[in-house]
Amino acid sequence: MASVFERDIHYTVDEKQKTVLLSEQGYEDAEEILGVKDLYDPREQWASYVLNAVKAKELFLRDVNYIIRGKEVLIVDEFTGRVMQGRRWSDGLHQAVEAKEGLPIQNETVTLASISYQNFFLQFPKLCGMTGTAATESTEFESIYKLKVTIVPTNKPMIRKDESDVVFRATTGKWRAVVVEISRMHKTGRPVLVGTTSVEQSDSLSEQLQEVGIPHEVLNAKPENVEREAEIVAQSGRLGAVTIATNMAGRGTDIILGGNAEFMARLKLREMLMPRVVKLTEGGYVSVKKLPPKKSWKVNEKLFPCKLSSEKTKLAEEAVNLAVETWGQRSLTELEAEERLSYSCEKGPALDDVIAILRSAFLEIMKEYKGYTEEERKKVVSAGGLHVVGTERHESRRVDNQLRGRTGRQGDPGSSRFFLSLEDNIFRIFGGDRIQGLMRAFRVEDLPIESKMLTKALDEAQRKVENYFFDIRKQLFEFDEVLNSQRDRVYTERRRALESDNLQSLIIEYAELTMDDILEANIGSDAPKESWDLDKLIKKLQQYCYLLNDLTPDVLSSECSSYEGLQDYLHLRGREAYLQKRTIIESQTPGLMKDAEQFLVLNNIDRLWKEHLQALKFVQQAVGLRGYAQRDPLIEYKLEGYNLFLDMMAQIRRNVIYSIYQFQPVMVKKDGDKRENKKSEKVITNGGGNGNPNSVGSVESSSAAATPQSSA
Repeated sequence: MASVFERDIHYTVDEKQKTVLLSEQGYEDAEEILGVKDLYDPREQWASYVLNAVKAKELFLRDVNYIIRGKEVLIVDEFTGRVMQGRRWSDGLHQAVEAKEGLPIQNETVTLASISYQNFFLQFPKLCGMTGTAATESTEFESIYKLKVTIVPTNKPMIRKDESDVVFRATTGKWRAVVVEISRMHKTGRPVLVGTTSVEQSDSLSEQLQEVGIPHEVLNAKPENVEREAEIVAQSGRLGAVTIATNMAGRGTDIILGGNAEFMARLKLREMLMPRVVKLTEGGYVSVKKLPPKKSWKVNEKLFPCKLSSEKTKLAEEAVNLAVETWGQRSLTELEAEERLSYSCEKGPALDDVIAILRSAFLEIMKEYKGYTEEERKKVVSAGGLHVVGTERHESRRVDNQLRGRTGRQGDPGSSRFFLSLEDNIFRIFGGDRIQGLMRAFRVEDLPIESKMLTKALDEAQRKVENYFFDIRKQLFEFDEVLNSQRDRVYTERRRALESDNLQSLIIEYAELTMDDILEANIGSDAPKESWDLDKLIKKLQQYCYLLNDLTPDVLSSECSSYEGLQDYLHLRGREAYLQKRTIIESQTPGLMKDAEQFLVLNNIDRLWKEHLQALKFVQQAVGLRGYAQRDPLIEYKLEGYNLFLDMMAQIRRNVIYSIYQFQPVMVKKDGDKRENKKSEKVITNGGGNGNPNSVGSVESSSAAATPQSSA
């Protein structure tokens, strides 16, 4: 359906808010195709499925927001360009993307617990951090974490040249200029690092460079490139190297001009050692036709600056042979072998003889490679150092600065230049009327536009984006603050249940509070004694606990003269009933009651907290609309969230105490042995507040289903 619907006819897209809205035409056509009268009918809500299908089509693009590996849709992190393994979009969106791509649709994930990054970091008693790009975010650090940002001067003077941006009207002109710039730098021997914002862009640029015959490496979220990440980055500074990468934040490796001799030496030792000490993986492959892929640690020979001399090769082979003799032929897992290799290539003390010999071989190989890389470094420095080409401004200046910061490190020469287009997402979505007017004014596609007014407008657009996303994060933090206090309370209760040796005091507290709930719901604290409906109260109490079958209106009238007296008496009876139940169970199987109590408390907390998170999510979406009624959404969220939380805590108490009162373990036979099992007991209660005894059903101790509410 989404594929045949047309934009601006059946639906509108708000790229800024990342939402879609169906038009009247869209609603009518969707209802006609699906054969329903109302997309929002509570019995079968088609609206969310239709909207997700349109979102998947318009806002979630292949090789930009996600990639496909095998039969899976994997999310790509827009800030790092890496695959977010195991992460899935919620609310059925991931399933919509899978349906769009014709892949097997997997079950929807359920949120068991959630916390915002801000509140997660604020859990720590002390906070500090170090990054090269925090200066632009100092306001946010101050307002959320109460942290001041201090700028530390560079170790050596920074001599990088940041050239002014080159702006084109259309993207076609921009990409042509990028290829010309790379070609020009490549001819002089300068290494070039190109930053792109998506997998799709990096692949497209790679094709253009292949057409003009420029050798290059691509680093993006695709699996074949991810495995070689450190190898590609480490060699991006070699003479004439061209590297295309998505979002070059950190990447864990410095780009060293002339090449990284240390890394090359480690790779050489790795390709000799790993095949001989790593054991072959077993299992996981059941196909007869297709053999399991053979793991190879072989590295492209072009990576190394020279062929290793026979003397150094012999030294390395002797070290590897000793390692094989000592550790055993193919006796280690890949992780263990990598760990030992890492230790061999570090500078820490080597107490182990094998590690010490491997280290001396590593140092000798590095020394040989360094002779060549130092020569190459001089050539790269004389050519002007690493040149960084940015192909689009990011939503945050931090990411742009991270890309620029890959060149000109430790006093090295270098330069950077950004190539932009007025059709880039950031300017198209956030640019406003001024940039739209400029786009109409400039009609030439291939000529760069140089204008102070334009540069100012672009900077303004980027600042606007940063402020927009900061406001979103701030709002998220304020909303999560409401959840944070609730989270602390629930987790404290859960930890108490996990760590306590005796939950008796907690269960008695639950019993007393549940008695208060039943009393308040059936009589009320302000009702005069003459209007008390004791029959109704007793039926509800006996529905909860069959051990209170001796209660009669006469007993309650004689024992209690006031509401407080009735409350105290019911507290006493609730405690006695629990202690009586405990004695009965303990006489059958010592220690069983403790396990049952812990299980019931944890099970109910986990289940109801999960449902509470889902309910709060819907409330957060709903309160946004109350701004139209001049009501503060945050205050509305706090009030509704608080009421939902009180209901959840009361429900946990009622479920637990009800299950404990009704808990009846039975002996079951299994494998010829008789043993206790906390399952399948039949419970007879007076249900629904009427006088007829009804079977609530088979109530298992593992579930709190069929729990009567405290209200009549």
